[in-house]
Amino acid sequence: MAYGSQPRWTDRSAATQLDIDVGLRDYMLRVYNYMASALALTGIVAWVFAGWLETNRAFLHSPVMWLIILAPLGLVMLMSFGINRLSFAASQGIFWLYSALMGLSLSTVFLAYTGASIARVFFITAGTFAAMSLYGYTTRRDLSQLGSFLFMGLIGIVIAMLVNVFLASPGLQFAISVIGVLVFVGLTAYDTQSIKEMYYAGDGYEIAGKKAIMGALRLYLDFVNLFLFLLQFMGVRRD
Repeated sequence: MAYGSQPRWTDRSAATQLDIDVGLRDYMLRVYNYMASALALTGIVAWVFAGWLETNRAFLHSPVMWLIILAPLGLVMLMSFGINRLSFAASQGIFWLYSALMGLSLSTVFLAYTGASIARVFFITAGTFAAMSLYGYTTRRDLSQLGSFLFMGLIGIVIAMLVNVFLASPGLQFAISVIGVLVFVGLTAYDTQSIKEMYYAGDGYEIAGKKAIMGALRLYLDFVNLFLFLLQFMGVRRD
C-alpha cells in the first residue's frame, strides 16, 4: 500500500463513525420526542378528566374506574411481550392509547393534590430525570449490574405496597416513597444506557421505529413513577 493512500482509510473510518454518531443522536432524539409527547398527552387527558370528575365524584367508585386504572397494565404487557408480532403502526397506536389511558388513571392526582405542588414536583422530576438520563447516556461505566439490583428493589417495593394496603402504615408508606425515588432515579440512568445500546445503524424502518417506541415507553414509566413517588412526600394535599 502506498504511503499516500493511508489518509483515505482514516477518512473513511472517521466518516463511518460520524454516520453512526448522527444516527444514534437521531434515534435518541426520536425516543425522547415520543416520551415527551406521551407525557404531554397524559397530562392533558388527566387535567381534563379531573375537571369532569370534580362534578361526577360518584364515578370514582364505579367499576368503570377500576377498568380505567387496570387497562394501562394490560397494554404494557401487550407491548412488552408482543412487540415482535406487532407492526410499527400498531405499536404507535397502542403507545398513544396507553398514554391517554394513563391520563385517565392519573386524573385523581389533580383531585388529591394542589395544582401548585403538582407543578413544583413535576419540574423537580424533570430536572432529576434529565440529569440521570444524561449520566446514563454519557457514562462509560457498565450499569447492567445496577439494573439487576434495581429490579430486585422494584419487586420489593411492589410487595411492600401490597402489604401496606392492609397495614395502612404512614411510616411504611414514607419508606416506600423514598426507596421508590432511589430505584427510579437509578432506573432512569440504566434504561437510558440500555436504550442507547439497542441502537444499530443497520436496522430497517420498522425495527428502528419499534425500538424507539419501546425505549420511549421505558423512560415514560421511569418518569411517571419517579413523579408519583416524589409527589407522595413532597406534594401538598387539598383540604
